[in-house]
Amino acid sequence: MIDGIVNSGAMPSLELAIGYAAARQKLLAHNIANLSTPDFVQRDVAPTTFQQFLRSAVQERRERAGTAGGMQGELRLGESREIEMGTNGLRLTPHEARGGVMFHDRNNRDLERLMQDMAENASAYRVAIDLMRSQTETLKTAISQRV
Repeated sequence: MIDGIVNSGAMPSLELAIGYAAARQKLLAHNIANLSTPDFVQRDVAPTTFQQFLRSAVQERRERAGTAGGMQGELRLGESREIEMGTNGLRLTPHEARGGVMFHDRNNRDLERLMQDMAENASAYRVAIDLMRSQTETLKTAISQRV
């Protein structure tokens, strides 16, 4: 019963989105921390890749569920060069970030772009957390039989 509740609706999608945003935030923070390190190559994963895989997983769940409307069952996230589902959640394999200005120490830095990426990623994380909080509050209300 608990598995059915946890794997229904938007909860699995939100869980994956939160895991992705948390992992990417660590990656972006690492890039910022090494901004002045000579020969440091910034690495990143494309949010569009994750969005495409999440979209495919949701579509596959809908097709698998058939008449149930696709709102039940686990999400089976595919794999790519950058993203794979491991036993401990999502595992990111970042690629070399393009762009930035090549400095004399052979570091391609672009602080403004990094800060923008970090702010966008933090916003996506907050939205997913707020939606998950709303879902869990609804479940808590239903479990406690309050209206």
